[in-house]
Formats: sequence, C-alpha cells, structure tokens
Amino acid sequence: RRNKKRIPSFRKLLRTSQIKLDNKLKNKQYKQKSAAKKYRKEQKKLREAVRDAIAKKPFPLEDSKKKEVPGKWKEEEEEVALPLDMMDEDDLKLMEDLAQKASFLTRDLSSNEPVHIKKRKHESVIEKHEKVPRRLQTEPEKEVIHLLPIKDKRGIIPQVVEKPVSSVAHDEEEDEEEMEEAEDVCEEPLPVLTPEEMAAQRRQKLQERKMHIAALASAILSEPDNNIKKLKELRAMLMEQDPNVAVIVRKLVMVSLMEIFKDIAPSYKIRPLTEAEKATKVKKETQKLREFEEGLVSQYKFYLENLEQTIKDWKQRKLKKSNVISLKAYKGLAEVAVKCLCELLVALPHFNFHNNIIVLIVPLMNDTSKVISELCVEAVKKLFKQDKLGCASLGVVKVISGLVKGRNYDVRPEVLKVFLHLRIKEVELQKDSEDIAPKKKFMTYKEKRKNLSRMQRKWKKAEEKLERELLEAEASESKEKKLKLHTETLNIVFITYFRILKKAQKSPLLPAVLEGLAKFAHLINVEFFDDLLIVLHSLIASGGLSYRESLHCILSAFHILSGQGDVLNIDPMKFYTHLYKTLFSLHAGGTNEDIGIVLQCLDVMFAKRRKQVSHQRALAFLKRLSTLALHVLPNSSVGILATNRVFMQTFPKMDLLLDNESQGSGVYFPELEEPEHCNAQNTALWELHLLQRHYHPTVQKFASHLIAGAPTEGSGALSLDLSQRSATELFEAYCMKGMTFNPPVASVTSRRKDTFSAVDSFVDQELNKQLQQHTSETVVHKPLEFAKHLKESSL
Repeated sequence: RRNKKRIPSFRKLLRTSQIKLDNKLKNKQYKQKSAAKKYRKEQKKLREAVRDAIAKKPFPLEDSKKKEVPGKWKEEEEEVALPLDMMDEDDLKLMEDLAQKASFLTRDLSSNEPVHIKKRKHESVIEKHEKVPRRLQTEPEKEVIHLLPIKDKRGIIPQVVEKPVSSVAHDEEEDEEEMEEAEDVCEEPLPVLTPEEMAAQRRQKLQERKMHIAALASAILSEPDNNIKKLKELRAMLMEQDPNVAVIVRKLVMVSLMEIFKDIAPSYKIRPLTEAEKATKVKKETQKLREFEEGLVSQYKFYLENLEQTIKDWKQRKLKKSNVISLKAYKGLAEVAVKCLCELLVALPHFNFHNNIIVLIVPLMNDTSKVISELCVEAVKKLFKQDKLGCASLGVVKVISGLVKGRNYDVRPEVLKVFLHLRIKEVELQKDSEDIAPKKKFMTYKEKRKNLSRMQRKWKKAEEKLERELLEAEASESKEKKLKLHTETLNIVFITYFRILKKAQKSPLLPAVLEGLAKFAHLINVEFFDDLLIVLHSLIASGGLSYRESLHCILSAFHILSGQGDVLNIDPMKFYTHLYKTLFSLHAGGTNEDIGIVLQCLDVMFAKRRKQVSHQRALAFLKRLSTLALHVLPNSSVGILATNRVFMQTFPKMDLLLDNESQGSGVYFPELEEPEHCNAQNTALWELHLLQRHYHPTVQKFASHLIAGAPTEGSGALSLDLSQRSATELFEAYCMKGMTFNPPVASVTSRRKDTFSAVDSFVDQELNKQLQQHTSETVVHKPLEFAKHLKESSL
C-alpha cells in the first residue's frame, strides 16, 4: 500500500499552479510525439532494408567441374566400400587424420595444381556469395494506419491498424483498362480545326476570362474589406499560360488591378504595426481594418513587383521557360505595365511604395523607346503640376539629379525639361496658400482670464484641445514646411544646372539648362549672381550656341537682374547689344517660334527695367521691331506691335518717330549694331502705313492704333480684348499651327451680304439727303422712281 501511487485529491489539484499543469501536459504530449516519431523511423528503416534486399540480385555460384563417373565404377565402389568396424585401428586413425584436412576431400586428384590454390579460390567464391542477401519470399508490404498510442505501466504502446485492401485485383484491372483506353485515345489523331473554328474558340476563351475578371473586380469594389483575398486570385491571372489569350488577359488584369487600387487605396500611408500594437486587444472593427490594410499593402507590393518584372524581362530580352509569350508581345506588355505605373505615380502620391515607383519611372524617361519615354515624361509633368506641398516633387528631383550625374550627363533633354513644370514660383506659392488650411489661433491665458468666466475657461480649454487633435488628424501642412521643401528642391535643381554649365557646356542638355535658369533665376542666391552672369556672357561670346540658346542666356541674365539683382550695380549693355544685332535673324520660317522668347526678353529688358533704359536705346529697338513686323507671320506681327504699344506708353517722347521732321543732328544708320549710336530719333515709323494694309485684321487694328499715338481712350483706342492681353498671350492666341486662319475668313455669301447691306445703307443715306435738298414736285410726287434710279446708278 505504501508503494502504491496515490491519486491526488481535488484540494491538492486546486493548489497546483496552472503553469505546472501546463508543463505536465506539454511533457506528456512531447513523450507521445517522440515515441510515435521513433516508431515511424524504425518502420521506415525496415521498409528501406526490405526494398534494398528485393532490388539486389545474388551472384550465381561457380559450378565446380565434376567428372562424370560411369555407372560400373559406382557399383564397384559401393561394393568395395567397407563398414568402419571391419577396418583396422591403424587404418581408421589414418583416415581420421586425413579427414581433418579439407584438401584431401575436395582436391581434384587429376589436376597437377598445388593444394592451397583451389582452396583459396573456393573460399573467396563462398564468402562472396554469403555476403549477398538472400532473396526472400516476402509478402507485399501492408499499409497501416497509425492510431493514438496507449500508455500503461511499461510505457507508451503505439497502436496501428492495417489498411483494408479489399479490391486490389479489381483496381489493378481497372488501371489496366484505363491505360488501354488512354493508349487508344493517343493513337487516334486530334481533330484539325479550321482558322474560323480556332478564332471562335479563342473568342470564347477570351470572353470567359473577361467575365471572370469583371466578376472578381466588381466583388472587390463592392466590399473591399471582405473580399480583399480575391485580389490574390485576380493577380494570379497575370501568369495566364494559354498562349492563345495570354497577352490580352495579362493586359486586362494589369489595367483592372490598377483601377481597383486607385479606388480602394485610402488617402493616407499605411504603416506596419509594432509588436506592442499587435499584442494589445482591439475591437473587431479595428482588427478587421488592420487585416484589410495589411492585405492591401501586401497585394499592392506584389502587383508592383509583377509590373517591374515584366519591364525587366522586356529590357533584358528574356523569355520564360514556358515560352507562352513572344518577345514582340513582351513589348506591348511592357508598355501597358509602364502606363499602369504612371497612373499610380500620379493618382497615389501619398500611398505606400511611391518612392519605389519613382525609382522605376525616372530611368524610363531616358528609354530608347519613344512611346515609353513620352509616357513617363508626361506622368512626371502631371505630378509636378498637381503637387501642392512638394514632397513628391522633391523625391522625383533627387532621382533625376542622380540619374544625370550617374549617366555622365548623357541623357535626353526632355529629362531636364520636366523641371520647368515645378510649382515653385512665388505666385503659385500664394495661390497654394489659399488651398492649405490656415493656422488656428487660440486664445492666450490673459485673454481667457479677462473675457471668460471660470466655467467658460474650462470648456474653452477642452474645446481647444479637441481642435488641436483634429488639426493633427487632418495633417494640415504649414506654409513654412512647404517653403522648406521647395527650397530643398530648388537647391538640387540648381546643383544639377551648375554641374552641366561647368562640366558639359557642349552637351545637348545646355538649352534645357538655360531655359530652366531663365525660369528660376529670380530664386537663385545673390552670392552666385556675378559668377553666373560671367558664365552666361562667355557662352554667348563663344559663338557656339544656337540662336534659341543665346536668347535663353539673355532671358536668364535679365531674370537674375530683375529680381534680387536690383541691388547689384551691373550694366547689362552687352546683352542689349547682342539682342539688337540678332533681331533680323528672325523670319517667317523656322525661327518664327523663337519670337515668343524674344517677346519675353523685351518685356524683362524694357518694361521691368524702364528706369535703367536710355531714351536712345528705346527708340532704336522700337524702329527695328517695326521693321521686323513686316516679314514675320501674323501672330508674330501682332505680338511685336503689342510690344511697340508698351514702348510708346512706357517711355516719353516716343511719338517723335511718327513725325517726318528730324530731331537733332546726324543720319539714321539701320545697319549699325549699337542701339545707342544709330541715331534712331532721325527716322520715322513708315512701316506702320504698310501694316495698315495687312491682310490680317488684327494687324490692321494695331497699326492704326499706333499711328494714332497708342491712345488709351477715344476712337483710336483698342478693344478690351486686345488691350488687356500681353504680347506673349497675343502671340499664342493668334498662332497658326493648325494651318487655319485666325480669326476665320468669312465665306463668299456672307461677304456679298455685307456688301449689299453696305450699299443699301449708302443709298438710304443719299436718299435722305436728296429728299432734304430737293423739294420739287417731281421728287415729291415720284420718290420711288428717284430712289430706284439712284440705286441703279450707285450699283
């Protein structure tokens, strides 16, 4: 009784800690698992040993050459053989001694070989045969089912049951029949489809795939929280293996997933949960939202990886092992993948993996394929235009700067021209400040103490706390943060520009650099002004620039001087001279587009620097521009005459050129390249009389307006539509790129109607005059005949 194990009482079980009970249960389960594992290993070893024994064949024994003994000799030997009790003791002893030697019994007496050679040979054969395992008549291995083990005093006893094998023979017969049927089917030739049947079969397959894609997409969009797992099923269709529909199905799935992610992606960035957040218990709704966000981010990541892999396969000209899609079709797939990436770049700048998309898109802007390059460039331009804060723009600018430096400035000019679409002008900053929520001003402690009671102060404090939390939740960005981002972006842009000016002045990127400097020059730090002006003038003086590039240099220089450069005492006379002497390089041909840049230069050089420009210089430019207006296209003539109007209204005594009398001494030298010394005051604007008879009606209006002295009021004033628009806007408005006349030419019937209406009005006026002057009876009694006669004579 003492040795017998006592069952613990209920009170003792209560006192036992839960940890101890859990440990006991774990130990018990571990022992059961280890015993079952050990038993399975033993069974496995036994099965392997039996399998090896069946597989190996024993080597056959070498048959010893036995000489056949004739029947007579056998009979004689039997007769001669004597029993042992009839032999002498000495003979018997000798036989026993010889029997101990194996060679005496086994040796072939007819051979002359030594005794020990045959012995060793037979021993090696026997040993070799003994080492080979015997082929046993083993029964086929029976399959067993492992049951739960039983535990008793001896330990754990594993339990197994044989798997019932009732119809083995029947199954074998069925397998044989199926194999025969399959062979018969293989032997039959496949039916040959006509092209029409193949096309119909392909359309049917494609329609089935489309319906499946539409069903999955509609289910996801209707309930994204519950059907987020269907994204995986839809994404699996990107690996379509049917060669007839693989290309179209993959394109449809790419576009469908892109639209789905644009619709269901939240307006915030999803961050991964910390370990502490995962350990805390939350509501069912919160847990459901977490699972949705986690699934969305993972599927979005896999989708982007698939798009990236498609583009890489096309770039590396790699084919998959299945060879479902040809190399030509891969280009179409890559274009669709790039379109999807561009859409996501513009539509989801706030969401996860946006920087990864930027890293994919920016190198493709320099791609050799024109279609893919244009897609990426347009996407980046859209992103710059709609990015109010500047965070996404900063990421793109960083990657572009690294790309230009890494490629040793061997990139397409379009890559740098996207910088021109950055929203970093002061006007745009003011415009964006209206869109951003203003800072909330809270009452100070003194104001509360003075104006509010104790209870009101308490309520006011709680209200302000709630408002602060709401502002943080809305993530309203301050203007200071935006200006900081814009400053960092501009620094990177200028670093890129200055590197190219310093190291790659003969690069095709130079026009884009000069154009960018012309736009952002007013934002450059004052410390760089002197060096930059020297570099720009040296570029112009070198003569290696095209006319358009030199215009960008002039525009950049005057943008610098018109902004913070007002404080600098620099005379840009060299830039005025260069523009004056190259104005006649413009004409109605290919250089007509450069007149837009010339108009911008004139606006910065004269309208914004009127106090620094001399009267002689203004007169010289006015005369040369009027001459230029005669041999350019109508839109250029309108822009130039609008600039002349600004000249006449800005600078005093410009009407000297409307008079034939000369002022002062000297003769006008139109071929002189110095505007200060060409004596422009001694000439007249005779070109305006020619422009009055121009075929374009707007040119006629401007010429008549300038001849009248460019008045702001009265009969000679322009309409509001023309007077309130700048020269550059008029140049763009009357552009003839579409090969159409602007404004449109009136038809022949309408012109005839206008002519007859003018004649009728003239006849009516003359009739009234004649009726007033002549009061004779013939006229009074026959007014109709007189009117008819007058009308016929006028016609």
